[in-house]
Amino acid sequence: MYEKHFHFRERPFALSPDPDYLYPSKVHQEALSYLRYGIEGHAGFVVITGEIGSGKTTMLQALLGRLDRGTAVARIVNTMLEPRELLEAILLDFNLDPTGLSKPALLHRLADFLVQQRQAGRLTLLVIDEAQNLSLAALEEIRMLSNLETEKSKLIQIIMVGQPELREKLRLPQLEQLRQRITVSYHLQPLDADETEHYVNHRLKRAAIGTPLEFPRDVADLIHRRSRGVPRIINVIADATLLFAYGLDRRGIDLPSAEEALAELDATGVLASYHREGSDAASASSMSIADAEEAMRLTDSVRQRERAVASRERELQEREQAINAQQRVVEEQARLLAAARSAAPSANEPFMPPAAATRPTPRIVPQPAAPAVRAVPAVAPRVASAVAPQARAGHAYSSGPSRPATGPAASPRPTSGGRVLSNAASAPAKPARNGVEPTPAANRILVPTAVQVQTYRPSTRMHSGFWSRVRRVFFGVTEPEAGA
Repeated sequence: MYEKHFHFRERPFALSPDPDYLYPSKVHQEALSYLRYGIEGHAGFVVITGEIGSGKTTMLQALLGRLDRGTAVARIVNTMLEPRELLEAILLDFNLDPTGLSKPALLHRLADFLVQQRQAGRLTLLVIDEAQNLSLAALEEIRMLSNLETEKSKLIQIIMVGQPELREKLRLPQLEQLRQRITVSYHLQPLDADETEHYVNHRLKRAAIGTPLEFPRDVADLIHRRSRGVPRIINVIADATLLFAYGLDRRGIDLPSAEEALAELDATGVLASYHREGSDAASASSMSIADAEEAMRLTDSVRQRERAVASRERELQEREQAINAQQRVVEEQARLLAAARSAAPSANEPFMPPAAATRPTPRIVPQPAAPAVRAVPAVAPRVASAVAPQARAGHAYSSGPSRPATGPAASPRPTSGGRVLSNAASAPAKPARNGVEPTPAANRILVPTAVQVQTYRPSTRMHSGFWSRVRRVFFGVTEPEAGA
């Protein structure tokens, strides 16, 4: 519009970040030096911050334009991304296709690319502009990318450029590990009055055809006061001043023209919008940081509660396992007790001592409910062959001489648990020996019928005397007496 009027090739105060118009101020030169050191020294993380419109993007464009072809650069401008989307954007800027890949596959492919670049002798640079918009999770993802390194150097250099809220965000305790890995950090300060004058005339000279136009010092001071040394606002005021002078058909710039231009900017609210933009950004930064701190505090609280619940669940599981173990012990004891009771002898069975376990158990022969009673006549001792079988059957006989029975035989009387083998009515009384008259009860013997006792087999040797009589009377053993 006014280029031909003032003999400019192009507008000198355009808002686009043209590196040809970068003014080498003290702060910008220092920032560029730090950037070169971070790249050439493989520093890892480099952070550059500055106010809105301080020339960060212009400086970054100038730096990237000076890099040779031996450096692979990926530049991320839109930072409103989730961690996975950020990884995909990085791969796309490195001309890698992330379609259909999982996150581990994305990281593996990026690592392979970095190794290939290092083997080819090329540097790999990741530049993230407007980094203040990154979430805490995205910043942590970027930190994890710095783990891709060799034994001596990093495989990728990362430059983060953003507004002052980026510095505030990096001060959060959740980003302590990322903050410790930052080796180069620089903040761009606004221009002072002298630098403002030099900045304005520098841009006029770069755009001029022939003799450049210059702003007087009083106009430059006015612009500095109203812009506070921010390059973007300086451009807005200077461009409006040139436009106002062109409208008044003036060839030069004076203080009244600048004041009229500022009055017009105030009336339209342009300057107020730029100042409000800066204040809103600062308040949004503080609010976002406060919100992030509150969110992290809530997250920590939730994690603590989750850990407490998990600990409680583990405690309940351990108690349940202990109760189950005790229940199994009780069941096993009950089973052993039942087995012991079933194996123990009943109260009706006779007790057998352990020593008798090797002896043969006598055979139990059940007897009729009403055992028969029979009278056994006395037999003379001289009939040995007839007496012996009956003696083995368990009957008792008189050893005296036989006498004929007189009178009818008395009816036998059964006894409890046995049978009558002989009595006074069924067998004649034995003759007196040595003057002693035998009694009828001496010939009566009760033998239990519940148990069959094995027959005693005497030896062939003849016995006589008192013990022979005892065996015959009590044990039913009949032996031929000597001299019979």
